[in-house]
Amino acid sequence: MISRLRFANRRSQCASYIRDLSTSHTRSEKYDCKVLVVGGGSGGCAMAAKLTKRLGKNNVIILEPAEKHYYQPMFTLIGGGMKRLEQSYKPMADVLPKKAKWLKEKAVEFDPDQNEVQTSCGNTIKYDLLLIATGLQLKYHTIPGLLDALSIPNGKVCSIYSPDYVDKVYDCLRSTTDGNVIFTFPHSPVKCPGAPQKIVYISEHYFRKVARRNDVNIVYNTALPVLFGVKHYADALWPIVKKRNITVNTRRNLIEVKPGQDIAVFENLDNGERFEEKYSMLHVTPPMCAPDELTKCKQLVNEAGFVNVEKSTLQHVKYPNVFAIGDSSGTPNSKTAASAAAQSPVVFRNMISVLDGKPLTSFYDGYASCPLVTGYNRCILAEFDYSLTPLETFPVAQNKERYSMFIMKKDLMPILYWKMMLPGYWNGPALMRNLLSPLKLNKSK
Repeated sequence: MISRLRFANRRSQCASYIRDLSTSHTRSEKYDCKVLVVGGGSGGCAMAAKLTKRLGKNNVIILEPAEKHYYQPMFTLIGGGMKRLEQSYKPMADVLPKKAKWLKEKAVEFDPDQNEVQTSCGNTIKYDLLLIATGLQLKYHTIPGLLDALSIPNGKVCSIYSPDYVDKVYDCLRSTTDGNVIFTFPHSPVKCPGAPQKIVYISEHYFRKVARRNDVNIVYNTALPVLFGVKHYADALWPIVKKRNITVNTRRNLIEVKPGQDIAVFENLDNGERFEEKYSMLHVTPPMCAPDELTKCKQLVNEAGFVNVEKSTLQHVKYPNVFAIGDSSGTPNSKTAASAAAQSPVVFRNMISVLDGKPLTSFYDGYASCPLVTGYNRCILAEFDYSLTPLETFPVAQNKERYSMFIMKKDLMPILYWKMMLPGYWNGPALMRNLLSPLKLNKSK
């Protein structure tokens, strides 16, 4: 039986510690738990809910320093002025399961050999099972000049990827009257890899709506060698790009911003050539990686810095009591909230199997979904698996722009997220897909 320590007043003590940035005023403590969930994002929150329902009160600890939980898929819509920032978040205390113990601290050191995690408050948490759900960190600071450019009031540089900057996107759209409007995709993994081009399409549509389209030159510079990683949907997107006169440059990576001159510096990843582009508006998708505190634990991560798990079970390849979910995992799927939803029942069943001493019997197929918003009233719903084969839910051609998919993305998915996924009830659309499959078969005959 694992001993339990009381958590009385720990949250207020830790909050005080975080503000003071000093361990001298806080006595370090040791905690024991059956399951430690590191991260309170989409996957961590959903998994904590599932686990507490099964394991009961005070058997799950959640390590998460943030006070707000953001529904990040809404950020593209905020950038286009279709939603407001305050609609995208709830207090973390309202979304985490009440039967779990929340430590408002950050994991700073992992020791999988001792089954321990050290926290930013100087505490030690010992676990039976560890679930890593840390997500990705945004590395705006690695591009010289970018943070300075983003900090300029009423400036020309913006980004949908952070709540600190997402409101600047619509401001930039409204203030841009002519010139080059440039969008970027970095030379790194990113969360929701469709978002950098969603905001391209939304912006292009905005300029048409306000009769400025003929005055702006819209450019999408992506470090990728393709427009979209799944050919089935890329083949549908290229005609849209050409029809709307959007310039797409592949293998082109942003390496510097010169805000005083309104110049962005890019590198051709094939030959190393560097060149400058003048901008009237610059939207930047920052480089991303797993948190430094995780990547420094070489026992846990692969060469790319992500948790080294088996791609079908999401169990660590070396430590059988360690699992990962979401963006921090080393699985080769697209990093989206939909992926985390589909992973959650697999991870849950397999973690329970480990606790019960049974073999793993649940497997993840790499499902990912990307609602590619192409404007203020259309969306292509991309769904696919590890092999980049379409894995579509609805009995219609999902590689076409549809108003119905736009409404689902804009109005229905946020409800599904808050009411179903975070409380642990939504496991992705596999069940719905199976129920609708007879309709798809009949249509194909």
